[in-house]
Amino acid sequence: MHKADCSDWMQQLALPKTGKPMHRTPFQRYIHAARRAPQIWRLVLGVIVITLCAFIWTLGPLGLAWLFASPETALGLAHTLQSPVTPRGTLILLGTFAGMALGAVFAVRLLHKRRAASLFGPRRQVARDFTVAAGVVFAIYLTGLALWMVFFTPEANLAPTRWLVLLPLALLGVALQTGAEEMVFRGYLMQQLAARFISPVIWLILPALAFGAVHYDPGTAGANVWIIVGSAALFGLVAGDLTARTGSLGAAWGFHFANNVVAILVISTKGTITGLSLMQTPYGVDDAEVMGGLMFGDMAMLILAWLILRRVLTPRSI
Repeated sequence: MHKADCSDWMQQLALPKTGKPMHRTPFQRYIHAARRAPQIWRLVLGVIVITLCAFIWTLGPLGLAWLFASPETALGLAHTLQSPVTPRGTLILLGTFAGMALGAVFAVRLLHKRRAASLFGPRRQVARDFTVAAGVVFAIYLTGLALWMVFFTPEANLAPTRWLVLLPLALLGVALQTGAEEMVFRGYLMQQLAARFISPVIWLILPALAFGAVHYDPGTAGANVWIIVGSAALFGLVAGDLTARTGSLGAAWGFHFANNVVAILVISTKGTITGLSLMQTPYGVDDAEVMGGLMFGDMAMLILAWLILRRVLTPRSI
């Protein structure tokens, strides 16, 4: 991170002697509502609320299936969530992220006395930034996919007609999943930390590291687990930077949405979420020999998209 960037962000967050927030930059406006109740104990409780909501929303159906159907049905549903290789299982998995989104809503309403809409920023800007970011990322990642197909031959997964029938519901599922994660990591965590601490070392890096940590799955990724965690943390930094510079969750959400549409719905990696994809890779997520180099290529595309969006979306006032 450049020293000038840090200084610029600190100036955006600075408070005047009156103690009232200045509304001169998009990021100051974005975190304004979070400054009403910035205490760390509230943030800690908020994280607990979000975790409990996500846990209950996911395990609730399993408990109901156990009580009203059979233990076998409940175990089958649990296996479906753990290994989403069918359209039904993948849609159910994406639907579980509603619990995370509800947790963020409850946390800001109950603990911070602010509206859930404050997690997103101005509505029109969210829509605009989402659209621009998604368009740029789609263009770059689909170009990267075309180059990938020069060296690899994808394997068929869903039949094209079935894929098209499922696509509207699948897109809604990915929008829910990515929106929920952005509400928590670039919305709730980043806003509340920025309301309490001036340094971007805290409010930018900590949520990015947390986002990387939730992608730690050595049982699935094997030796590739740390490069996957690092890639997720890098995305967290990129998404956080775009959010800080635009004062809106739209760019981060659009970036995340486009990335996951390609990775979940267009071509999925074996061993990950494959139930709704049109194609699959000929190698698995735990293939260290192949995945290592490809992950660096993915990160290069991520950085390219970030640099373009930084120029396109950054307001002049920053």
